[in-house]
Amino acid sequence: MNDNIIEITGLVKTFRDFWFRPLAAALKGIDLQVAKGDVFGLLGPNGSGKSTTIKIVLGLLKPTAGKVSLFGLPPRDRRARARLGYLPELSYLHPFLTARETVRYYAGLSGLDRRTAHVRTDQLLEQMGLAANSNRAVGGFSKGMARKVAFAAALVAKPELLVLDEPTSGLDPLATRDVKELIRSLAADGMTVLVTSHQLFDMQDVCSRVTILSQGQVVGGGTVADIVAKSADPRHALEDYFAASVQA
Repeated sequence: MNDNIIEITGLVKTFRDFWFRPLAAALKGIDLQVAKGDVFGLLGPNGSGKSTTIKIVLGLLKPTAGKVSLFGLPPRDRRARARLGYLPELSYLHPFLTARETVRYYAGLSGLDRRTAHVRTDQLLEQMGLAANSNRAVGGFSKGMARKVAFAAALVAKPELLVLDEPTSGLDPLATRDVKELIRSLAADGMTVLVTSHQLFDMQDVCSRVTILSQGQVVGGGTVADIVAKSADPRHALEDYFAASVQA
């Protein structure tokens, strides 16, 4: 039985201009698999192809070539998309809605009935430590608090796969710590998580496996435990591994 939730083979994405002339090769033959229960890191510097890969997995972009499957289905299949949650790099929250109204809104978009939406919203706000601020407008929240609201919105429909695009981007150290603890908590409950980041050090103690991209190509990867074990300085194992892979 195949336990892979995401399977990508030979993924190519070339962006073209109005006359269909190639402008940029964002992905140049990516292969990767994300197994059930993984916290899988798609890591690399800005411009390496991480967000393009994520958008194809989400069905927001069509690949130029290659094969992508999500739960054994095409990414644009509604049955596949109904089983995932997504946290974009930038959280677009309506500033005049409260935290509770925001999460209930996303619950409605996910098709939850009114009673279930209310129960799930209260559970998640409690889990995120936002219960005391649930009736405040999110426009007055700090970046860290707003990120937690966005997390709750992504989790409201109990997805089997959670996709996180640069989840710690722009956050201070305390908020970053909270996000990492949340990811570890979700993983402990058996959720599969795909996370992108250019902050290799941030994700080192969160991910179980990683693929490292550079200029649209895979330059390395494996289990974080193996990469750390081979490093002279475990604190910077992923950075050192990335630098060595690019030079090779």
